[in-house]
Amino acid sequence: MATRLVQINMKARDDSALGRFWAEVLGWEISSEEPGVTNLEPEGIVYPDPVAVCIDLVVSSEPKTAKNRVHVDLATTSAAHQAELVARLKDLGATPADVGQGDVSWTVMADPEGNEFCVLEPRPRYRDTGPIAAVVVDCVDPRAMARFWGEAMDWAVHEVTDHHATLRSAKGVGPYLEFIRTPDVKTGWNRVHLDVRPYPGDDLEAEVARLRSLGATAMDLDVRWKVLADPEGNEFCLLTPG
Repeated sequence: MATRLVQINMKARDDSALGRFWAEVLGWEISSEEPGVTNLEPEGIVYPDPVAVCIDLVVSSEPKTAKNRVHVDLATTSAAHQAELVARLKDLGATPADVGQGDVSWTVMADPEGNEFCVLEPRPRYRDTGPIAAVVVDCVDPRAMARFWGEAMDWAVHEVTDHHATLRSAKGVGPYLEFIRTPDVKTGWNRVHLDVRPYPGDDLEAEVARLRSLGATAMDLDVRWKVLADPEGNEFCLLTPG
């Protein structure tokens, strides 16, 4: 058994408005599975597809009180493209953000609801990822996170150091999943989290047991999917197999 990362879940005060922003940024399609939930995915894909990690925006009245521990990095193809994208993002309602990054070659911004993200300078590694270069998770121990997520999912571990770890779909397509060592302390529930899905025919309860044996903690919530936390307490959803 194994899972794969299929989407990120982002809490939003206004899921429709924030969905329109991110759809414009990524060039993706918008759909809605129910009131208060806006789905974004590339045009023409048959979900789930490893070529993209999709985005679900879910309405929430909880205020954003701290820097998100999960964010996306956007890919660019040239310095000119990076500058053009930053300018377009500002026109769409994004603002520059200071998370203590100092003088760096990428640009840190926040979407209209304050969710941080980065516009990267062109990097060869991300030339074929699509608009999202990476989904990035702050952590204390990248090596431990790589061990857990490398076994939790069938994604390949590409690089691991004391300061960062990188995984990507075993098919070698789509964005990377990166764990970056930071001194920030987790406070409260993450407003942005990972959603993983087992494969068709897998048993959901057996997958919960497997993930718990790897170090995940099950959380008792009354929903039709399973909510767990990784060894550093980051919540994630285990969706029904499919």
